[in-house]
Amino acid sequence: MDGFSYRTAIVLLLISTLFLSSCSVIPQGEDADSTANVLSQVQSGTQGIDVDFVNDYPPYTMYDVSDFVMLLEVENKGAYDVGATECYLQVTGFDPNIIMGVDYVQSCGPVDGKNVYNLDGGWNQVEYSSSSISLPYGTLEYSPSLNLVWCYDYQTWANPSICVDPLFYQITSEQKACTPQDVSMGGGQGGPVSVSYLGVDMIGDTAVFEISVHNGGGGRVLSPYADISNCGESNLDYDDLDRVSYSVEMTGGSLVSCTPSDGILRLSNDVGKIVCTFNIIGTTAYETPLIITLDYKYMDSTQKSVQVIATP
Repeated sequence: MDGFSYRTAIVLLLISTLFLSSCSVIPQGEDADSTANVLSQVQSGTQGIDVDFVNDYPPYTMYDVSDFVMLLEVENKGAYDVGATECYLQVTGFDPNIIMGVDYVQSCGPVDGKNVYNLDGGWNQVEYSSSSISLPYGTLEYSPSLNLVWCYDYQTWANPSICVDPLFYQITSEQKACTPQDVSMGGGQGGPVSVSYLGVDMIGDTAVFEISVHNGGGGRVLSPYADISNCGESNLDYDDLDRVSYSVEMTGGSLVSCTPSDGILRLSNDVGKIVCTFNIIGTTAYETPLIITLDYKYMDSTQKSVQVIATP
């Protein structure tokens, strides 16, 4: 084989090897087992929008002739996509007559949630700035605590697989495909408010579900109807706090009723319970998903102390 033919054969062999190896790679989300594992990671956790100060923005100590620049890192660690008008930041705690010209309220969205192609969730950066710091005459230093509050819309989906049996007491267990039993749901479903436990009870052809809801995100739950565009200014009233809108659906069953009957769950000490009754269709036991949707708004906060020093 001459040199040219040898080199040609080597190149063709390399191309064939690369082609075969690329055919064996399964992109994330295309293999059923891989997708199931990834989806379980997406639909878990008790975090939503998280915001933190970027290091040294602002620095802990600065001169009064320096520009005030505050950079915030916004991360969506849950599974719900948040739009530009669904997330707001507000910084308070400083005297606007000293640190002047700061835009108190800013949008922190859009920020996408986790998905099968991005298990870390979306990311955004927001800047607050002022080029005018003026200490009162005779003041040598000023040490405010910056209070950062963020409020956002969120939604949590839970779809536990349950067993329903319209002839629960009439057929022996050996003749059944499944047995109704309670479902423990610790670990969250990709949002700060989640379903923690599902009680399942059969009464004839009627299924009764007790759905325990828990706020595990460390912040405050707000009503889905609350105005969050200025939530750092304490414009929220009693009806805006600790309220979650919900819906419960199931194929193969017709909803009879849910309690609370108005579709709004009031949390007490970060927990609450929904009780729903369904008429079950059919004469055999089977498994089906119970689809639970929780809609709410959420408020969280963090602080940072800074010190402004008078220029010598």
